[in-house]
Formats: sequence, structure tokens, C-alpha cells
Amino acid sequence: MPEPFRPAWWCRNPHLQTLWPVLFRRHLRPTLRRERLEIPDGDFIDLDWTMNESGPIVILLHGLEGSSRSHYARSMLATLPRHGFRAVLMHFRGCSGESNRLARAYHSGETGDFDFLVSTLRARAPDTPLAAIGYSLGGNVLLKWLGEQGAQAPLRAAAAVSVPFLLHESVDRMSHGFSRLYQWHLLKSLKRNVHRKSDQHPAPVPLPELEKIKNFYEFDDRVTAPLHGYHGAMHYYTTASSRQYLNRIHIPTLIVHAKDDPFMRESVVPQPDELSPAIEFHMHRHGGHVGFVGGTRPWRPHYWLENEIPNWLAHHLHG
Repeated sequence: MPEPFRPAWWCRNPHLQTLWPVLFRRHLRPTLRRERLEIPDGDFIDLDWTMNESGPIVILLHGLEGSSRSHYARSMLATLPRHGFRAVLMHFRGCSGESNRLARAYHSGETGDFDFLVSTLRARAPDTPLAAIGYSLGGNVLLKWLGEQGAQAPLRAAAAVSVPFLLHESVDRMSHGFSRLYQWHLLKSLKRNVHRKSDQHPAPVPLPELEKIKNFYEFDDRVTAPLHGYHGAMHYYTTASSRQYLNRIHIPTLIVHAKDDPFMRESVVPQPDELSPAIEFHMHRHGGHVGFVGGTRPWRPHYWLENEIPNWLAHHLHG
């Protein structure tokens, strides 16, 4: 069981917890090897592997508009090999620095690409234990997939951090207060990707109209939903939210969440009777969104996630 998280006395505010690793942490630069995986519909996903070649494999799934350059990804890719793991980050379509080929992109409920990767790795190395870590959107994808797979999931263990279990409530939270700054930043990146692909694929909405979109709901209703076969934003949110899948998870799964996460309301958090016996749910009063910064001195912070998650995985993969 992970040690309790104790926030740094100088970093208790949820926005400081969220932004400190992004703005103030020294950037880690693990050496990575890229692999392009062709997928059955004619598109591709890019994988970034750590350089070690032995040990159980841990797959990382990043958050919205993330990549292997995201602070949480770099730190975990640097940390996992020290615990005896190989690590690979799967970029969702269009997130590796190059636009994907098809008009469609990725979203919170798209589990097909992850399923294809797991099947590919299982075929390559049938005797190698597999695990996965998902952050935010990637955590929603991971938990939804685990619920879909049930007892057939070919992973030994999984961990999910700062998951938006109910997408519609998370989207609404991002339209209020300081959280609008996060929404603005992420929407800017999403719109930029639509512009980048518009020469190859007509955008779902005219580009001048795209610029008028001011929140996630409008973007999902006019871009995400039509690109991926949903009838609208609420159909997408209802179908893709992971909370409804939690009682079907059969493999050991650690979920880490902060009550003060500025990306969502506390109401998104599942009730105990919604969790399968395989889930360890750890709710912390502080931690922000994928933050969990501890330590007694600002010049020497302690990043709790990258110690506790590998230790928890090691118990299930090396034990």
C-alpha cells in the first residue's frame, strides 16, 4: 500500500500543486527510442521506449495534449528503469509531434489503439509481465479498457492518476474560476491541431467558427463528437466516462486522486460500492492535478507519485 501523501507546507494550494512540476522542476531528459506502430485502419501511433531491454514492461498513457515531453511522463520514464522495468509511452494519435494520417484523432474513450498495442506486446513477448499507468485522460482510457476487458485483461497490474471519471462534470468544472486558464491552454493546442490537419482533411467546423469556440463542451460537440461517431458532446461524455466501468475491473489497480484537483469536482469521484474488489482507491486531501508535490524545502521537493507508483507495481510484478 502506498505511503500517505503529505503535501509540502509551501505547496498546499491546488494550483501550486498542479503547476509546480510544470514550471519549476528541473527538466528530466531520459534517453528514449522511438518506434512507429502501424495500426489496422491505416494510421499509426508512435511509441517512446526507455533504452533498457529487460524486465517487465510498463505502458504509459499521457493526458490531454500530452506526450513523452510532459513532466509526469519524463519523470516516470526516468524512474521506472531504476526499479527494474522497461517503460514505453504510447502517444495518442497526433500527439507525438506529427499529425496522424486520418481525419479522426483521439479522445477520452478511445481504447482500440491501446488494446492493439497490448496485443502487439503480448504477441512479441508472451512471457513478459505487462502493466500500465494512465494519467488524466490516459487514466480514463486505461480504466475504461480494463472494465471492457474484465478478467481477460492481459496486464498484471495498473495505476491511474487524476482521472476525470465523469467527463461532463469535469468539463463543466474547467469553465469556472482559475481552471479556465487550463482550459484556454488546452483548447489552444486542440485548435492548433485541427488547423494543422485542415490541408489534408476538411475540419468538422469551418475554421473561422473554430476560433469562436470558447470551452471544452463546444469543442467536443462540434469537433470531437462528429469526428469519432458520437451524436454530440453529451453522447460522447456519457459513453466514454470510465466511472461506469470500475466495477468490472479484475486486475489489481491503484487509483490515486486528490480532493482538491482543479480539473474536476469532488462529485466525479466514485462511491465505494462502485469499485471492484481489485481496485485500491487512494483519495488525498491535497495533490492538485497530477501534482502530489511533497518535501520540506522548496529547493528540494519530493515527487511522491514517482516513488509510490513504481513501488506498488513492483509488488505485483516482481513479487
